[in-house]
Amino acid sequence: MLTPQWLDALRARITLSAVIGRSVRLTKAGREFKACCPFHDEKSPSFYVNDAKGFYHCFGCQAHGDAIRWLTDHQGLAFMDAVKELAAEAGLEVPAPDPRAAKQAERRAGLTDVTEAAQAWFVEKLRSSDGAEARSYLARRGISDATAREFGFGYAPDERQALKAALSFDEALLVEAGMRIAPEEGGKEHYDRFRGRLMLPIHDARGQVIAFGGRTLATDAAKNGGGAKYLNSPDTPLFDKGRTLYNLHRAAPAARRSGRMVVVEGYMDAIALAQAGIAEAVAPMGTALTEHQIELLWRQVERPILCLDGDAAGQRAAMKAIARALPLLRPGHSLGIVRLPAGLDPDDLIRQQGAGAIEALLAAPQPLADALWQFERSASPLASPEDKAGLKARLLELVDTIQHPDIRALYRRDLLEKFSAFAFPPRPAREWKPGQRHAEAPRRSSPAITARLQQLARGGARDSFAAAVLAGLARHPREIARHEEALLSLARRDRNVAPAIDALLELSESLDSRDTSPISGAIGLPALPDRNRYAFLHEGTSPDEAREDLAEAVSLLVERPALEAALAAATARFEHDPEGSIAEQGGLRERLLALEARLKRFGRKRAATARQPLCAPPAPAAEAPATD
Repeated sequence: MLTPQWLDALRARITLSAVIGRSVRLTKAGREFKACCPFHDEKSPSFYVNDAKGFYHCFGCQAHGDAIRWLTDHQGLAFMDAVKELAAEAGLEVPAPDPRAAKQAERRAGLTDVTEAAQAWFVEKLRSSDGAEARSYLARRGISDATAREFGFGYAPDERQALKAALSFDEALLVEAGMRIAPEEGGKEHYDRFRGRLMLPIHDARGQVIAFGGRTLATDAAKNGGGAKYLNSPDTPLFDKGRTLYNLHRAAPAARRSGRMVVVEGYMDAIALAQAGIAEAVAPMGTALTEHQIELLWRQVERPILCLDGDAAGQRAAMKAIARALPLLRPGHSLGIVRLPAGLDPDDLIRQQGAGAIEALLAAPQPLADALWQFERSASPLASPEDKAGLKARLLELVDTIQHPDIRALYRRDLLEKFSAFAFPPRPAREWKPGQRHAEAPRRSSPAITARLQQLARGGARDSFAAAVLAGLARHPREIARHEEALLSLARRDRNVAPAIDALLELSESLDSRDTSPISGAIGLPALPDRNRYAFLHEGTSPDEAREDLAEAVSLLVERPALEAALAAATARFEHDPEGSIAEQGGLRERLLALEARLKRFGRKRAATARQPLCAPPAPAAEAPATD
């Protein structure tokens, strides 16, 4: 049995550059070797081999792997054949296989014999007189002979016993491979699963036939006996539809060359794209993408493109895929979304407008967060405040499924910004005529917020930082609504800042939509001791820079009490779950330390900004805020 430890020992005994150097000319580059990438065409070397780390990487097509992966992907060896070759070179003995694993492998080999034989027979029947109708269908769909051969199209005659008569395998093996159906009622005759259908083989990542998809040639449901238009093999020891992507064995090498992977709804769509020159297309097996299929895609590229039909079913499938991807998101890994024109699938679009039309769509996929917002916003009417509140609740519920804390926080902020802009649009400005001056909007003075900020400023380092951030929001009042959710969360957790936040939110509601001047002009800000350390408190800071700095400062201000509350909750659970609580507390303390480091970096960065001359020479920068 090959354990991870044994495989690590094998990799450690192999000099990767020596293995790759047998077929690729490598040049020494410092501690690494470089070459023109063997996986895609290029003129300047972007392929690097690092013996110390034991991997190769191409910065052009993102090909990446170790010695085993090199032999499987570049040399075409099966995994075990690659392991045996490297073990012989390293002088290691391959462990004896687990008897149960050996038995399962033997069983799978027998089933593969069945599917490979069935595929050969289907291809033969397509070429015979029996396949005339299927060949006519391919011609009508615009499938060329070369494409039909490449993808292995075949035909299953409309007979119940034809496959059994043609193949010399035991009935039990044919049933287990999914080629025959055993009736639930005993005594009835077994029969072929695929009958009167255009057949397509489904391959695993190594290119072995593991299952089939069949499309009926009947033009209406009555002739088809009420059966499905498309029929796939059932799950078998060879085939798990939730863990398989159609055409992956062809698309993966193409994706390494192009740097993209396209996911379409069905295998006919993938074939249409391939015929149009887009070889890196795959399709799920008649269902929405599963978590395992998303991980399969991420092994090839970091941002696969989901390109589903423009009808309602295609949009529902896209939303299901988004919902399943959200918990899995991690830095650098996401999905791009392409929405086809209503009523069109990729094949239709290519037929009507040519390959350039779909290439244009694939060149500009929509980011996942934007697609999530659009799908949810259009999911139901939004005519009432209750409808809009429901939209916000749905968005936040989806965001809460994201496991990565930084990505979850960024999605929350982005979607709340979109929601605020949609739910609270600016009031229309009144018509202006030459010579006419708008009366200055009345503004409610708020001595309360001035007093609260002064009180905070006289407090400890944390309260002083909070006073600076809230004063920055007062200087840039249009940012208050953007951060309302975060500020309310902070007010619930920190009683010291709650009164100032309440006063600030109340005051912001009285603003005229056309007025962008600071609230501070009306209320008078306190003299903060570290005022010059923050760019968002400077007169000369541009609105864009102030907006960016305030967003970062609010995030830092809100995160600490949230982490402290989580740590307190974990400590309270200690009696009931000591082991889990200790691990959770350790992780939270590490995040608190990381937050302190971010606060110090933020203070240093803003101090450096403050030293740059603005309207007047600033005061010397103070130390970063403490985070006791």
